[in-house]
This record gives sequence, structure tokens and C-alpha cells, in this order.
Amino acid sequence: MRKLILLFLLGIFVFSCGSSKKTSSRKHKNKQKTERVVTDPRTNPKTNAPKEVIVVEDTPVRVPTTVEEYIALFSGVAQEEMRLYHIPASITLAQGILESGSGKGRLAVEANNHFGIKCHDWTGARIYHDDDASQECFRKYNDAKYSYRDHSLFLTHRSRYKGLFALDIDDYKGWAKGLRAAGYATDRKYPDKLISLIERYDLDKYDDEVTGGKRARKSSTVNAKHTHLISKGDTLYSLSRRYNTSVDELKRLNKLTNNNLTIGSVLIVKSN
Repeated sequence: MRKLILLFLLGIFVFSCGSSKKTSSRKHKNKQKTERVVTDPRTNPKTNAPKEVIVVEDTPVRVPTTVEEYIALFSGVAQEEMRLYHIPASITLAQGILESGSGKGRLAVEANNHFGIKCHDWTGARIYHDDDASQECFRKYNDAKYSYRDHSLFLTHRSRYKGLFALDIDDYKGWAKGLRAAGYATDRKYPDKLISLIERYDLDKYDDEVTGGKRARKSSTVNAKHTHLISKGDTLYSLSRRYNTSVDELKRLNKLTNNNLTIGSVLIVKSN
């Protein structure tokens, strides 16, 4: 009888242990489903390596349903970038609309990346997407406003775009053409697409709001009609023929010591 009682008690003990293990396993499995590990762009000062941070859930991204809604969401961001970096808000908005599919493209929805900025010199979160090549690396942002800031830094920190900042800040047509001339896009219709968006949705009004409704002009004494934004294929000789002048005169006006030209720079082609 004692043996039967001992066996009975032993069976209850084994069953209760097994049941406890199964319950613990299920809880752990459910917890793993709700967590993900991402890389923090800030580095650990001891190891100089990116930190890993556990994020419980993603912040939902608001996807605009119309172009008008996209403009309402990001016009303020574009205007702030204009104040800080002197890039027309109309141009920034038009590029955002065109390159993100009005915020409905995959990079915009899943990575808050509205300008297709890739992972060059980037230590933050990333996403892989087919572009010029299969599964290229693109930057991933916590908020779309950081994508707008990177767009401003991209234009201001690269010498090939410096000629754009010599244009009038309200000259959206000049900026649209200058972006392609400097190599921002290979699509020949890229300037026309930007200009069409700006005029269709009256985006230049956001430029006027920043400048107080005044047509801001650059301080240079050179008339914009007497300048040329250098693009691929331009030479001093070809430009001298185009503007009915001489190579020596172009070099004198621009204080050039050789015949080299920089794409994106502004060349004075005629004195006032």
C-alpha cells in the first residue's frame, strides 16, 4: 500500500513539473513575437560599436491618401528647411511628392525615407530595396522630418550643387533645371515634372510665406540673365560660341586661371 501511495505522489509531482514548463515556454514565445532588436545610431563609448536597442513596437506611419494631404503634412517641414538651408520649400515639396509617390512608396511607408537617400556613411537603421541594383541599402528614419533634413544636408554639403545657391531663392524653375544639370537626376524630364507639380499645386506660395511675400533676390550685382549654370558637356569654347563672346573674356569675367569648369557652378557670361 505504501508503494502505491508513493508512486501516486511521484506521478502527481512529475505531472505538475511538466505542466509548469509548458506554460513558461508559451509565455516566452509570445513575448518574443512582440519584440525586435534594432541598431541605435549612437555608439557605445567603451566599444565604439553601435548599441542594440529592444523596441516593443513600431511607431505607425501616417500614409497620405492624396497629394493635397501630403502637402498639408509636410509643407511646414519644407518651410523650416528653407529658413535654415535656403532651399526653396516648393522644390523640396515637389521632390518629396515625386520621389515618394506622395508618401505612398515603400521607402516612405516602411522607412520614412522620402528622397531615396542611400546608406552612404550611415550607421543608423536601414532597409533594403531594389533600385539601380537589386536590394540596395537605404536609410531608415524614425520620423520623416529627418529625411527632409538629410535632403537639405545632401544639397548643401556637395560642391556640385553650390551653383544652385547663387540662384534667386524664388526661382523654382532655375532650381529644377539646375538640379538635373548638377547630376541629381538622369531623367531628362525631371525639371519639367518638378515645375508641373509646383504650378499645379501652387507650391511656390510656401516660398512667399517664408520670404514674407517678397521676391527675395541674391545680393550679387550680377544679373541672373547674364549667368549660365554649368552642366555636363559644357566647355569655355562652346559657351563662348553660345553667348557670342570669347574664351578669354569668359576667363576674365570669372577670374579663371585655366579652362576647367565645375558642374553645378555658375559662370558669368556677360557683364552688366
